Amino acid sequence: MTVDSRRTGAVARMLDQESLALQTRLARIQPFALQETMLPAAALLPEAQTAIERFLISGRRELHNEIRDYRRWLHGDGRAVPPAEMQRRYAVLKLRFGNIISHFELFSDAITQRSERENGVWLSGLDAVAQDALELPGYLDPPPVICYLDRGPGAAIRRARTRLPGGKRMPVAIVRMPRERMIGHGIASSLVHEVGHQGAALLDLVSSLRNALGQAAPPDERATWRVWQRWISEIVADLWSVARVGVTSTLGLISVVSLPRFFVFRIDLHDPHPAPWLRVKLSCALGNAIYPHPQWAALAQLWDDCYPLQGLDARTRETFLTLQRTIPRVAHVLCSHRPRALRGGQLAPVLASPERSPQALIETWHHWRRAPAQMFRSRPSLVFAVLGQARLQGELEPVHESRVLGDLLTHWALRSTLDLSQACAAFTAERRRAATRPRRVEKQPAIA
Repeated sequence: MTVDSRRTGAVARMLDQESLALQTRLARIQPFALQETMLPAAALLPEAQTAIERFLISGRRELHNEIRDYRRWLHGDGRAVPPAEMQRRYAVLKLRFGNIISHFELFSDAITQRSERENGVWLSGLDAVAQDALELPGYLDPPPVICYLDRGPGAAIRRARTRLPGGKRMPVAIVRMPRERMIGHGIASSLVHEVGHQGAALLDLVSSLRNALGQAAPPDERATWRVWQRWISEIVADLWSVARVGVTSTLGLISVVSLPRFFVFRIDLHDPHPAPWLRVKLSCALGNAIYPHPQWAALAQLWDDCYPLQGLDARTRETFLTLQRTIPRVAHVLCSHRPRALRGGQLAPVLASPERSPQALIETWHHWRRAPAQMFRSRPSLVFAVLGQARLQGELEPVHESRVLGDLLTHWALRSTLDLSQACAAFTAERRRAATRPRRVEKQPAIA
């Protein structure tokens, strides 16, 4: 045996053992259903659980087969190739293994919290809120949405059907919620905003709205309107949120962006988020366009009082005034937009509902005070809209609001679990009845 062949054999033996070690560690990754303990009410709905498990099992199976084929190659044709080529192929497998681990960790963070006392059940309730806020019958087929908590003041979403490292597509949408917002009306503002990102992607709203703004811009204001075009991905999510939970959305936004003045008046055209001062103003304008009421002007004035333009340098102040003057027209373009996905329908009327106008919401609140049980029978997004409206009008204190929302999230989690159990029981009973029914035997024609 030559020196080169001895070295090649040594490399092959080392890489064979390393690839076998990868395969062994891969086999140690168990489905979540076999390792996570949680109350039934805190569990993911089967559609989400099944989508995640199938996604992860598929990835593990593919990598297992690739490692098996690599080891066979090492013991066969691979013996004739240089060690560098053996190492190159192994390095690719190692990267694929890293992707599998990152996929597992992505879902692990969201699922492990389901075992936490109270938080686990509340997260299941937030899943129900998210699913309700995303529904748009006749226009889109919403993917499963699951929520989890993390540090920081802001929420984020990893949308379903987007590509992950390795090229696979997300089987569900995962919303990261700020732990510091549990539990108050602000949690709905953040959640429904993130859900709006998913809805906008499914309906292809970002590109169509960006084009609509470009076409509507007056020739002498095109530079100003291009700024709004840069921010459209966040703006459309705010529009979705206002349409679904009304003033709750704007109040939650104000809570998030109540920052030192430097940050509130900071414009960064590389950041998809509008400057906070302008974002709140636009939220009020969108609210007034969708659900006309004097409250929106009063809320905008309150924001002015908290963050007056006085004190800014002349150039910055003029920039904000110029952008502010375009807000009513920008809001009109957004709300009246007719994207192809809505088949001729205007965006705001399709997303909105008459029962979520300010007057209707406060009337609903007064009705629920007399008959609290009705609140628990209503759609989750409507409940958040009503509670936010009641808080704005001084009829709901934060302490009472938090207690009620905790009870509601628990109820929605339990309701979805019991509804599912009932459906499974009915399906099983029907199968048993079908199995015990006498089969009808068709009479065969006589043979002539």
